[in-house]
Amino acid sequence: MWYLYILRCGDGSLYTGITTDVEKRLEAHRSGKGAKYTRGRGPLELVYSEACGDHSAALRREIEIKALSREEKLKLIPKPEA
Repeated sequence: MWYLYILRCGDGSLYTGITTDVEKRLEAHRSGKGAKYTRGRGPLELVYSEACGDHSAALRREIEIKALSREEKLKLIPKPEA
């Protein structure tokens, strides 16, 4: 199973990626071994993930999400419970 995920970086920016293991990929980002974009932008918080099925479906979904505006991406992220 492949997953799409969105991270909120320490500077408030959002990073979108795909993986087969969200927790392992998050740890890679946090340790500086993930995407170049996330290095030095910690702390990193996983704010959204969704199952996509196979690799092709995940890639298609990643392209869809990356085409969204920041406001549209933020609408996908669940609000924290008070």
